[in-house]
Amino acid sequence: MFIAILDLHTAAADRPAALARFDGEADLVRAMPGNVAFRVYAAREDDTAIAVVHEWDDEASFARYLGSDSFARLGGSVRPLQTGTTVSRRFRADLLESVA
Repeated sequence: MFIAILDLHTAAADRPAALARFDGEADLVRAMPGNVAFRVYAAREDDTAIAVVHEWDDEASFARYLGSDSFARLGGSVRPLQTGTTVSRRFRADLLESVA
């Protein structure tokens, strides 16, 4: 499994627009081959922070996402709203178990 966690900031007034743009692409990202999860979070303690958690079957699936129209649209619409640089942490992970 491949996991990417993004942290970014916007002005507080721009965060709803940025979240809406992520929401607008979420179903398309989730439908991509190899996508396990795509979750977007608005930080409760900081009205400028957004976190995005990606889970993919493998790095190749994530790389296809990075080359997708959806990724390009998100970058083109969210980057202008950002204050600062996105921090992207990427991990290779082994799933030990899923407990329901």
